[in-house]
Amino acid sequence: MTTAPTSTTNAAAPAPTTPTIIYSNTARFPLGQIVATPGALELLQETGFSAVALISRHVHGDWGDLCEEDRTENEFAVTRRLRILSCYRLVDAARLAETPTDKRSSLPTLWIITEADCSVTTLLRPSDY
Repeated sequence: MTTAPTSTTNAAAPAPTTPTIIYSNTARFPLGQIVATPGALELLQETGFSAVALISRHVHGDWGDLCEEDRTENEFAVTRRLRILSCYRLVDAARLAETPTDKRSSLPTLWIITEADCSVTTLLRPSDY
């Protein structure tokens, strides 16, 4: 009786995988000149949040506390050179999570808006708009 040798290699090679980008330091769009209203500067000082950190989130596509429709609009805007809006609630993550979505407008809020031509990015409170 003869036996055929058995292979120790897998006949089917694993499918190549595409790496998932968790974070990229590449800006998704130009910011232009960065300006802030007095109200925005006051709010940042009161809450201790960093303007630089929020601008970084904005330019890398973390739009903050936006509804899905506005997120989709921003994704479209990045490729079409339209206005881009981010909304940040300047509270800790636990407080944000415990606040119902329809009540979040009462939280300290900062908007960052990059104009369609990417010539200027403005930090402002919603009441400054």
